[in-house]
Amino acid sequence: MAEKPILSRCSDSPRSTEASTMSSAESRSRRSLPRCTWRRLYCPDHPLGLMNNSLELANVPTESTEGLSSEQYKRKMQRRKEVQEQRLAGMQAEKGLVIVHTGNGKGKTTAALGMVLRSLGHGHRVAIIQFIKGAWEPAEKAAFEPWTVATETRSPLLEFHAMGEGFTWETQDRERDTQMAQMAWEKALTFIRNPAVKLTLLDEVNVALKHNYLTVEQVLDGLTQKPADAHVILTGRGAPQPLIDIADLVTEMTLVKHPFREQGVKAQAGIEF
Repeated sequence: MAEKPILSRCSDSPRSTEASTMSSAESRSRRSLPRCTWRRLYCPDHPLGLMNNSLELANVPTESTEGLSSEQYKRKMQRRKEVQEQRLAGMQAEKGLVIVHTGNGKGKTTAALGMVLRSLGHGHRVAIIQFIKGAWEPAEKAAFEPWTVATETRSPLLEFHAMGEGFTWETQDRERDTQMAQMAWEKALTFIRNPAVKLTLLDEVNVALKHNYLTVEQVLDGLTQKPADAHVILTGRGAPQPLIDIADLVTEMTLVKHPFREQGVKAQAGIEF
């Protein structure tokens, strides 16, 4: 008998009664990711691997350990370890993932760069294409510079291409922005298709999609051309639903507080750029 999902529903489950009775206006106003987007990650037959096979992402509620004796706590942790090992045993070892970081909160690119750093630490080849932030010459480029040059023992592990010319309100030229985005996409395809490149980061590509500098069909078709073991990360607010639907891992950054909005604090070096 197939093992049941850890949670009651996974991504292909029917919508709840609450969701089905929500008016179209309410649905549009909320514009949040589907309730089950994360739940599919909790299905035992769904691959979770990227840089490690930890199941810390499986945010399944657990009972409190408060008030347990040392022996009771030990037994509880032993049982939890057994459960985690059983889950890992049934998982696919490796799979190239399509990863989407979206939402209005801060941290989409920052989280993606963390995965870039992990990949470089494993000695993997990585490519970063920035679709919007090019004019800033961001500090990340300086920090990753050592991996962009060859050494006596290895070829460059990282290629970094800042293809945009700044935020859309700075450029104020739609035709030029579209041209630059299309050039960035053509460059990105060379890395997506390359079997030697383990991870490709398409930074702010969702913004290019939102402004119709690229078409969703272009991006979806390009993602089908990646090698089976390669990963692609797509960042930026407003990720289109078709991209979310085909992605393996989707994270929505939620804005709770921001010093610019609440306190009038400007962007600061080391935090925003």
